[in-house]
Amino acid sequence: MRKEMKNYAKKLMATAMAAVMLLPFTSCRRGNEPEMMPADYGSYGADFARELASDYPYRAPYSTQESAAAQRILEEFETLGYEAHQQDFTNSSGVPSSNIIARYSGKGFYAQGDDGSWSPVRKTVIIGAHYDSVFDRFSVPDDCQYDGISDNASGVGCLMTIAAHLTEYENMGFDVILVAFGAGNDNYNGARYFYNSLSAEERESIEVMYCIDSIYAGDKIYANAGYNSLDYSQKYKMRRKLYQAYDVAYDYMLSSLYGYNLLYNESNIIADVNGDGINDVYREVSARKSDYLVFDEAGIPVVYFDSCDYFFDTMEEMKETKNLNLQEYGGAIRGTYLDASSILDPILNTEEGDRLEIRINNTAFVILESMMKGSDYGVTYEEYQDILRHPETETTAPEAVASAV
Repeated sequence: MRKEMKNYAKKLMATAMAAVMLLPFTSCRRGNEPEMMPADYGSYGADFARELASDYPYRAPYSTQESAAAQRILEEFETLGYEAHQQDFTNSSGVPSSNIIARYSGKGFYAQGDDGSWSPVRKTVIIGAHYDSVFDRFSVPDDCQYDGISDNASGVGCLMTIAAHLTEYENMGFDVILVAFGAGNDNYNGARYFYNSLSAEERESIEVMYCIDSIYAGDKIYANAGYNSLDYSQKYKMRRKLYQAYDVAYDYMLSSLYGYNLLYNESNIIADVNGDGINDVYREVSARKSDYLVFDEAGIPVVYFDSCDYFFDTMEEMKETKNLNLQEYGGAIRGTYLDASSILDPILNTEEGDRLEIRINNTAFVILESMMKGSDYGVTYEEYQDILRHPETETTAPEAVASAV
């Protein structure tokens, strides 16, 4: 009892100190957005993730449970007020799967041309998470409790949390496309179909793709850029959105408030990371692939959120978890029978809180606030209006703005 009171007192003290430090942030929220503690989203996302995993545990690509899970996600988007739609596609054998897509129209941006004139521009953010799991019902032994809670019900829970709070950001400049990808475990087939379905103009408008995959079971939470950032000539351009995500986590002190310490891979191992025959510095990218790869290959900046442990001397040693209770598959969780709510919840949810809820809410918050940092290719409508009111203080947007017009 004394130990519990001591721990409670420590948590109360840390929360109180963080709340005092956060006063400058919470007192100057943007426009009509509600004043609230960062990432204070409750249990909605975690509840949805656990429901999806429990009701459709064997949602392997092209399975009947994958199809049922897609309908559940579609219904939830509609409940949240979106006009979502189902995008059907098939594998090479003609077996169907589908992406579930919801769109949000932002206010847009203004970019300045070489002649000094300003023009409206539309920029798009893609936020995606695959909803299928690794196994179907025929692949799991009767004595296993697999449900794919981490890979990737956790990512879908985060996606839905973003959807639930996106409309609160009345000054959002970006057009946002939320996509629950089908057949992610079939070479990211849903993401490929979605990208290929976009027009040339729509592809050109994409400023960044945020990918959320398996954020629950790993020891640490990471954000990384894509392989296209390994090219030193465009390293910063392709990692700028990644750094913005860290800025959000740091500025809002999410580690102090919730124990959400957003990391990036700092291993600095010299290896051929992307398989092009050239050694790279293994830093701020992940050898783990997901739906982001489709956008990465298209030269689009990506920010990939997942959970793992990169603190090893070699890439071969890296694993999702060092937890001694989860070493049946050498520290791997995704793609194994350990990826089950009934196994992970009792081990990972401690007196510090529900890890699934914490990671879903904070990742969602980081993505939402990262988008509010604006476009690299223009100024917001509010900034543009301010320029019109005060032309004597007019400044140009980043160099890239001119080329965007």
